[in-house]
Amino acid sequence: MSGRVLKLVVILGSVREGRFGPVVADWIVDQAQRDGRFKVDRVDLAEANLPLVLGPEPPAIATTDPRPADMKQLVAVLDEADAFIVVTPEYNRSFPASIKALIDWTYTEWRAKPIGFVSYGASSGGLRAVEQLRLIFAEMHAVSVRDCVSFANYWELFGEDGTLVDPEPAEAAATTLLGELGWWGEALLDARTNRPYQP
Repeated sequence: MSGRVLKLVVILGSVREGRFGPVVADWIVDQAQRDGRFKVDRVDLAEANLPLVLGPEPPAIATTDPRPADMKQLVAVLDEADAFIVVTPEYNRSFPASIKALIDWTYTEWRAKPIGFVSYGASSGGLRAVEQLRLIFAEMHAVSVRDCVSFANYWELFGEDGTLVDPEPAEAAATTLLGELGWWGEALLDARTNRPYQP
Protein backbone atom coordinates (compact mmCIF):
# COMPACT_ATOMS: atom_id res chain seq x y z
CA MET A 1 0.00 0.00 0.00
CA SER A 2 1.53 3.31 -1.15
CA GLY A 3 -0.39 5.64 1.15
CA ARG A 4 -2.03 7.39 -1.81
CA VAL A 5 -5.81 7.80 -1.45
CA LEU A 6 -7.81 7.01 -4.57
CA LYS A 7 -11.20 8.51 -5.39
CA LEU A 8 -13.64 5.61 -5.61
CA VAL A 9 -17.19 6.15 -6.85
CA VAL A 10 -19.77 3.51 -5.91
CA ILE A 11 -22.70 3.61 -8.36
CA LEU A 12 -26.03 2.21 -7.19
CA GLY A 13 -27.74 1.09 -10.37
CA SER A 14 -31.22 0.01 -9.26
CA VAL A 15 -34.04 2.54 -9.43
CA ARG A 16 -36.87 0.08 -8.82
CA GLU A 17 -39.52 0.79 -6.18
CA GLY A 18 -38.82 -1.27 -3.06
CA ARG A 19 -35.28 -2.01 -4.28
CA PHE A 20 -32.74 -3.92 -2.21
CA GLY A 21 -29.79 -2.11 -3.81
CA PRO A 22 -29.19 0.45 -1.04
CA VAL A 23 -28.45 -2.37 1.43
CA VAL A 24 -25.81 -3.81 -0.90
CA ALA A 25 -24.39 -0.37 -1.72
CA ASP A 26 -24.12 0.56 1.96
CA TRP A 27 -22.29 -2.69 2.61
CA ILE A 28 -19.65 -2.21 -0.11
CA VAL A 29 -19.20 1.47 0.79
CA ASP A 30 -18.46 0.37 4.35
CA GLN A 31 -15.99 -2.25 3.12
CA ALA A 32 -14.21 0.32 0.93
CA GLN A 33 -13.99 2.87 3.73
CA ARG A 34 -12.53 0.27 6.07
CA ASP A 35 -9.95 -0.67 3.44
CA GLY A 36 -8.22 2.69 3.87
CA ARG A 37 -7.05 3.21 0.30
CA PHE A 38 -10.11 5.05 -0.94
CA LYS A 39 -12.09 8.27 -0.55
CA VAL A 40 -15.56 6.99 -1.34
CA ASP A 41 -18.37 8.85 -3.10
CA ARG A 42 -21.74 7.23 -3.68
CA VAL A 43 -23.92 7.93 -6.72
CA ASP A 44 -27.53 6.75 -6.55
CA LEU A 45 -29.06 6.64 -10.01
CA ALA A 46 -32.53 6.93 -8.48
CA GLU A 47 -31.53 10.49 -7.59
CA ALA A 48 -29.63 11.29 -10.79
CA ASN A 49 -32.54 12.37 -13.04
CA LEU A 50 -31.06 10.72 -16.16
CA PRO A 51 -33.19 11.38 -19.25
CA LEU A 52 -33.88 8.31 -21.38
CA VAL A 53 -34.08 10.49 -24.50
CA LEU A 54 -30.52 11.22 -25.62
CA GLY A 55 -29.19 14.33 -27.33
CA PRO A 56 -28.65 14.47 -31.12
CA GLU A 57 -24.99 13.43 -30.77
CA PRO A 58 -23.14 11.46 -28.10
CA PRO A 59 -20.87 13.45 -25.75
CA ALA A 60 -17.82 11.88 -27.40
CA ILE A 61 -18.34 13.67 -30.74
CA ALA A 62 -20.63 16.61 -29.96
CA THR A 63 -19.13 20.08 -30.45
CA THR A 64 -21.02 21.33 -27.38
CA ASP A 65 -22.00 19.35 -24.31
CA PRO A 66 -25.44 17.80 -25.08
CA ARG A 67 -26.08 16.86 -21.46
CA PRO A 68 -28.73 18.59 -19.31
CA ALA A 69 -27.35 21.24 -16.99
CA ASP A 70 -28.42 19.32 -13.88
CA MET A 71 -26.10 16.46 -14.88
CA LYS A 72 -22.99 18.61 -14.47
CA GLN A 73 -22.33 17.65 -10.86
CA LEU A 74 -22.76 13.94 -11.60
CA VAL A 75 -20.44 14.15 -14.61
CA ALA A 76 -17.85 15.99 -12.52
CA VAL A 77 -17.92 13.27 -9.85
CA LEU A 78 -17.37 10.59 -12.49
CA ASP A 79 -14.65 12.59 -14.21
CA GLU A 80 -12.68 13.07 -10.98
CA ALA A 81 -12.89 9.40 -10.00
CA ASP A 82 -9.88 7.10 -10.05
CA ALA A 83 -11.96 3.90 -9.83
CA PHE A 84 -15.56 2.73 -9.84
CA ILE A 85 -17.73 0.03 -8.35
CA VAL A 86 -21.07 -0.60 -10.03
CA VAL A 87 -23.70 -2.19 -7.77
CA THR A 88 -26.17 -3.96 -10.05
CA PRO A 89 -29.14 -6.25 -9.71
CA GLU A 90 -30.12 -8.66 -12.43
CA TYR A 91 -33.43 -7.94 -14.12
CA ASN A 92 -34.58 -10.45 -16.74
CA ARG A 93 -31.02 -11.79 -17.12
CA SER A 94 -29.50 -8.34 -17.62
CA PHE A 95 -28.73 -5.06 -15.85
CA PRO A 96 -31.19 -2.20 -15.34
CA ALA A 97 -31.74 0.46 -17.99
CA SER A 98 -30.63 3.15 -15.55
CA ILE A 99 -27.02 1.96 -15.79
CA LYS A 100 -27.12 1.99 -19.60
CA ALA A 101 -28.59 5.49 -19.53
CA LEU A 102 -25.67 6.67 -17.37
CA ILE A 103 -23.17 5.09 -19.75
CA ASP A 104 -24.87 6.57 -22.82
CA TRP A 105 -24.80 10.08 -21.34
CA THR A 106 -21.06 9.83 -20.59
CA TYR A 107 -17.87 8.71 -22.32
CA THR A 108 -14.41 10.04 -21.49
CA GLU A 109 -15.19 9.95 -17.75
CA TRP A 110 -14.58 6.16 -17.76
CA ARG A 111 -11.42 6.09 -19.86
CA ALA A 112 -8.37 4.28 -18.53
CA LYS A 113 -9.98 3.73 -15.13
CA PRO A 114 -10.76 0.45 -13.37
CA ILE A 115 -14.29 -0.75 -12.71
CA GLY A 116 -15.36 -3.44 -10.27
CA PHE A 117 -18.78 -4.97 -9.78
CA VAL A 118 -20.98 -5.98 -6.86
CA SER A 119 -24.08 -7.85 -8.01
CA TYR A 120 -27.11 -9.46 -6.49
CA GLY A 121 -29.96 -11.56 -7.77
CA ALA A 122 -31.53 -14.99 -7.64
CA SER A 123 -29.56 -18.17 -8.37
CA SER A 124 -27.03 -16.43 -10.65
CA GLY A 125 -26.31 -13.68 -8.13
CA GLY A 126 -26.45 -11.06 -10.88
CA LEU A 127 -23.41 -12.42 -12.71
CA ARG A 128 -25.13 -12.33 -16.11
CA ALA A 129 -25.62 -8.59 -15.62
CA VAL A 130 -21.93 -8.20 -14.72
CA GLU A 131 -20.66 -10.07 -17.78
CA GLN A 132 -22.77 -7.90 -20.08
CA LEU A 133 -21.49 -4.74 -18.40
CA ARG A 134 -17.90 -5.87 -18.91
CA LEU A 135 -18.46 -5.85 -22.68
CA ILE A 136 -19.98 -2.37 -22.62
CA PHE A 137 -17.34 -0.82 -20.37
CA ALA A 138 -14.58 -2.23 -22.59
CA GLU A 139 -16.06 -0.08 -25.37
CA MET A 140 -15.74 2.91 -23.05
CA HIS A 141 -11.98 2.19 -22.71
CA ALA A 142 -12.42 1.23 -19.06
CA VAL A 143 -10.66 -1.71 -17.40
CA SER A 144 -12.92 -4.12 -15.56
CA VAL A 145 -11.14 -6.04 -12.82
CA ARG A 146 -11.38 -9.82 -12.77
CA ASP A 147 -13.00 -10.52 -9.41
CA CYS A 148 -16.36 -9.31 -8.17
CA VAL A 149 -18.71 -9.76 -5.23
CA SER A 150 -21.92 -11.62 -5.99
CA PHE A 151 -24.93 -12.28 -3.75
CA ALA A 152 -27.03 -15.21 -4.98
CA ASN A 153 -30.47 -15.44 -3.39
CA TYR A 154 -29.58 -12.28 -1.52
CA TRP A 155 -32.77 -12.31 0.56
CA GLU A 156 -31.36 -15.35 2.41
CA LEU A 157 -27.97 -13.73 3.07
CA PHE A 158 -28.94 -10.46 4.77
CA GLY A 159 -30.82 -10.07 8.02
CA GLU A 160 -33.66 -7.62 8.56
CA ASP A 161 -31.15 -5.07 9.87
CA GLY A 162 -29.24 -5.14 6.58
CA THR A 163 -26.22 -7.04 7.89
CA LEU A 164 -24.93 -10.30 6.49
CA VAL A 165 -25.85 -13.45 8.36
CA ASP A 166 -22.45 -14.96 7.49
CA PRO A 167 -20.17 -12.04 6.55
CA GLU A 168 -16.87 -13.88 6.06
CA PRO A 169 -17.23 -15.10 2.43
CA ALA A 170 -18.48 -11.74 1.17
CA GLU A 171 -15.86 -9.79 3.11
CA ALA A 172 -13.11 -12.00 1.66
CA ALA A 173 -14.47 -11.38 -1.85
CA ALA A 174 -14.62 -7.64 -1.16
CA THR A 175 -11.00 -7.64 0.03
CA THR A 176 -9.95 -9.24 -3.26
CA LEU A 177 -12.05 -6.83 -5.33
CA LEU A 178 -10.76 -3.76 -3.50
CA GLY A 179 -7.19 -5.00 -3.75
CA GLU A 180 -7.50 -5.24 -7.53
CA LEU A 181 -9.17 -1.84 -7.76
CA GLY A 182 -6.43 -0.32 -5.62
CA TRP A 183 -3.65 -1.77 -7.78
CA TRP A 184 -5.26 -0.87 -11.10
CA GLY A 185 -6.46 2.49 -9.80
CA GLU A 186 -2.96 3.52 -8.80
CA ALA A 187 -1.30 2.11 -11.91
CA LEU A 188 -3.74 3.81 -14.27
CA LEU A 189 -3.63 7.08 -12.35
CA ASP A 190 0.15 7.11 -12.77
CA ALA A 191 -0.24 6.29 -16.46
CA ARG A 192 -2.84 9.03 -17.08
CA THR A 193 -0.69 11.54 -15.16
CA ASN A 194 2.47 10.75 -17.12
CA ARG A 195 0.80 10.42 -20.49
CA PRO A 196 -2.84 11.38 -21.09
CA TYR A 197 -4.80 8.46 -22.55
CA GLN A 198 -5.21 8.79 -26.31
CA PRO A 199 -6.85 5.75 -27.95
